[in-house]
Amino acid sequence: MKTGPLHGFTNLQQRIVSGIFLAAIVIALTFAGGFTFRFMCVVMGVAVYMEWRKLAGIGAHWSTRLSEIALSLAFATLLAGLSALFVFGLVGIAVVMALIVVVLGQATIWLPIGIAYAGISAASLAFLRGTDAQGFAAIVLLFAIVWSTDIFAYFVGRSLGGPKLSPNISPSKTWSGAIGGAAAAVAAGLTVVAAYGIYGFFVGSKYLPHLIVVVSVLSQSGDLFESWVKRRFNVKDSGSIIPGHGGVMDRVDGLVVAATALYLLVSIFEL
Repeated sequence: MKTGPLHGFTNLQQRIVSGIFLAAIVIALTFAGGFTFRFMCVVMGVAVYMEWRKLAGIGAHWSTRLSEIALSLAFATLLAGLSALFVFGLVGIAVVMALIVVVLGQATIWLPIGIAYAGISAASLAFLRGTDAQGFAAIVLLFAIVWSTDIFAYFVGRSLGGPKLSPNISPSKTWSGAIGGAAAAVAAGLTVVAAYGIYGFFVGSKYLPHLIVVVSVLSQSGDLFESWVKRRFNVKDSGSIIPGHGGVMDRVDGLVVAATALYLLVSIFEL
């Protein structure tokens, strides 16, 4: 018999309550910034990798442990506030070590993919936030794009229906939902940029709506990617820690891809 604080709620009600609760926590930690936000990113990265590890059936062979230790060092340096070059370098070393393990036949390709997926996304999110007000605004922009995409894609898709976006991967997703989510992301993103004045290149740029659409599409692609992985391993959710959502990876599947893309865009524009 299932019990819990949301027992008796419908799945949609659980999703809404859990989503609001998590959003409040995340916004508070984002506002705090610094070590607090980096700690959140590391916890997210560790949770994502552990769920990925269980999902893909990655064994506990000593050779796989070495690459996982390298990933742990990357997370430790991220938590300590070291430079992006150092942190991403350690993630890269962990991925290379994992690829060597694959070549030696001690693991499958899912090991290096999981390390890259968890490590790069956690570091990108942390460094996108940085330590200043612009970093906070950039994270607010990211959340506005991802959350509005997720919410409106769900409700517009259910309301309008129509052709399926990718029936073999996620039968419930529709083109109407994807377009509705992207449109909502543009509206939310432009509102945030106007309110905060994020990065000189973005403000007033005629390409801004296009950039937001790209991030929104990548967010939805991240969602589809995780759905494909779960279908590959014949599981419904990556975990069960979040009522109505499943695991941590189920909740951040679009965010991790969008965070990496936005961090890359911001880094290029700064250069």
